[in-house]
Amino acid sequence: MVTLTHIVSVPSEVRNAFLFFSVLEFAVGILLNAFIFLVNFRDLVRRQPLSHCDLVLLSLSLTRLVLHWLLFLKAIQLTHFQRMKDPLSFSYQTIIVLWMIVHQAGLWLTMCLSLLYCSKIVRFSHAFLLHAASWISRKIPQMLLGAMVLSCVCTLLCLWDFFSGSHLSAVTRLLMNNSTELNLNIAKLSFFHSFLFCSLASIPSFLLFLVSSGMLVFSLGRHMRMMRAKTRGSGEPSLEAHTRVLRSLVSFFCLYVLSLCAALCSIPLLTLWHSKVGVMVCIGIMAACPSGHAVILISGNAKLRRAVDTILLWAKSSFKVRVDHKADPRTPDLC
Repeated sequence: MVTLTHIVSVPSEVRNAFLFFSVLEFAVGILLNAFIFLVNFRDLVRRQPLSHCDLVLLSLSLTRLVLHWLLFLKAIQLTHFQRMKDPLSFSYQTIIVLWMIVHQAGLWLTMCLSLLYCSKIVRFSHAFLLHAASWISRKIPQMLLGAMVLSCVCTLLCLWDFFSGSHLSAVTRLLMNNSTELNLNIAKLSFFHSFLFCSLASIPSFLLFLVSSGMLVFSLGRHMRMMRAKTRGSGEPSLEAHTRVLRSLVSFFCLYVLSLCAALCSIPLLTLWHSKVGVMVCIGIMAACPSGHAVILISGNAKLRRAVDTILLWAKSSFKVRVDHKADPRTPDLC
């Protein structure tokens, strides 16, 4: 007789609170990234030239929109359709693998953004580095295309590994249908292999991101030493550009590591300890990270800040008109 792990049911209050915060994070994430996408897409529709930075942000916001949809589906799957006797259902595995793939595509795009910042801001003295920075600043569209091609290749490899592993574990379970615990262990091992395989595919882009970010940190330190030597003021535009870029990149690094650790922790919490509450916390962290980075991207981009100011000014003027109309009902309507 097989003894399964004791399963603790989640109270309805906890589940309802998790659903409320999931909907809230989903709405905030969709609004922020849709705002970034629409501001840049509007210029694209009007045939206005997009800067390389805007082009990267347009692509990155699109992947973040898909990411938020997957996380919302994951939350619905966990609260309504997940059975703890079979924690690794095929639909749940599919959502996690797709999340890893989209997360990996976002990392490639952020790597392009980091290289762009590095080529625009860092002042190189070596001839090779000068040539490389000039080439990168001119080839960002081609780099985006290359990043998408590499993401597609990684996606095909991850999907091939996932579906082949799922098929192998299904065949093995058919041959050994007399052991429920063994079947669950086979499914867990197969999924762990697919998850690690998808994680390893993001190492090259992550290393390039770290190298370019490290060069920016080194450049900022050198620039600050030069400022101390020349006793300049702290409001120099070059220093402010360094600070804004580093804030964006460091925040992405911290949030990326945090979301990846949450994804890694969610798997043993679900499969080994059968803790739905722990998985809920991990999903909440994974959904909050891209929204937090979107806020930092908006605050650090002049074009997006102007769009926010325009929206706030329009909302303020509309509210003022409504208040004036209520205060003086004799004011005729416009239509």
